[in-house]
Amino acid sequence: MTPTTIVHICMLIACGILNFVSCEYKSPNAIQHLLVGKRNQEDNVNFYGKQQTSLSCPERNGRFPISSQCDAYIECIDGIPEEKLCPEGLLFSPEARFNYPCGYPIDVNCEGRPNRQPAQPTSDCPHQYGYFKVGDKQNCGQFMNCADGKGYIFDCPEGLAFNSESYRCDWPDQVTDCDVEAFLGFVCPEDLSTREIKFFRSNLDCQRYYVCVNGRPRLQNCGEGRAFNELTNACDAAENVTGCESVGLLHEKKTVKLF
Repeated sequence: MTPTTIVHICMLIACGILNFVSCEYKSPNAIQHLLVGKRNQEDNVNFYGKQQTSLSCPERNGRFPISSQCDAYIECIDGIPEEKLCPEGLLFSPEARFNYPCGYPIDVNCEGRPNRQPAQPTSDCPHQYGYFKVGDKQNCGQFMNCADGKGYIFDCPEGLAFNSESYRCDWPDQVTDCDVEAFLGFVCPEDLSTREIKFFRSNLDCQRYYVCVNGRPRLQNCGEGRAFNELTNACDAAENVTGCESVGLLHEKKTVKLF
């Protein structure tokens, strides 16, 4: 593993990408996908290997886009131009908020700069850098982060699916290439109106329940020691829900302290 890869994984942890575990959630969690901080200059690839005399600097210092190519740019230092190329899979952002100028495609507007360097796929990744869905339409809950061509797989929070269009873990019914019913193992009744919101407790687990929104299911979790009460359409203490008392007893056993 190269130093660049180690730094990238450390940034993932620092940004909270690994901290997805939650007993109960009300809205999807966003993947923090901005590149934060400064990269070493050697991480950039010199497009031609030497200074180009035909280049010019719009300003004495700065980084400037190259017409027609979205992942290349001109870096000017004291009026001396040099053409640079972003790592494959990343694109040059003239509006970069941070010192490092290359970002993920979702964050970069390539209008008027359609060309990119050829892909450099590996056995793990379709590109050297980027976020990519893992699995098929029935298994939508994982994604891969690629850094230096190495793939690292992460899980979305329970019940959420990776959305390739937004780089977010999203409700699966909002992900176009996810079969939400197959993914969650639940089908909302056909007689529900499109505007009707309905709650259904899982037949397999008292803690979990489904919310039907526009006729599509979303999975929620009440958390340990609690169960979904269909009489109130809310999470309740497990001992208050008929047929779920054992969930509360099991939770009590887990929390007993030994002295």
